[in-house]
Amino acid sequence: MSVWMGIDLGNARVGVALSDPELTMAYPLENIEVWKDYFGALDDAVDLVAEYGVSRAVVGYPLNMDGSEGKSAKKAARWARQFRSRCEALFGFAAPEVSLQDERLTTVSAHRQLESAGYREIRHRPMVDQQSAVLILQAALNARRKQ
Repeated sequence: MSVWMGIDLGNARVGVALSDPELTMAYPLENIEVWKDYFGALDDAVDLVAEYGVSRAVVGYPLNMDGSEGKSAKKAARWARQFRSRCEALFGFAAPEVSLQDERLTTVSAHRQLESAGYREIRHRPMVDQQSAVLILQAALNARRKQ
């Protein structure tokens, strides 16, 4: 079996989640700290691919509510292309597949889940990026199962 990685791009932190080897469940892994530009997380994300043997990376794609591609979605697509290029340069044929996953409202859902688990907003703010990555990855895993 393989492991998939979910990535939620943010201006303060990039949330990362992994799947179990059976590709049924996503769980939070870590945050990569970035300073106003998530392109700074590219090398750390590639390092995680190597460390965990990731076969697919699912990057959050923040479409507008009407489904159109805005500035943030274009930037996320550019990040995903650069991530794919770095992985291909480093891993060759063993590079993971990289895909985009619609992430509309994942941050809102992540905040709600953490609040319902009893975390105050001030405490769960650093956790929300990882939880958003979990939601992005879980959506991709669920779509895979339905195919």
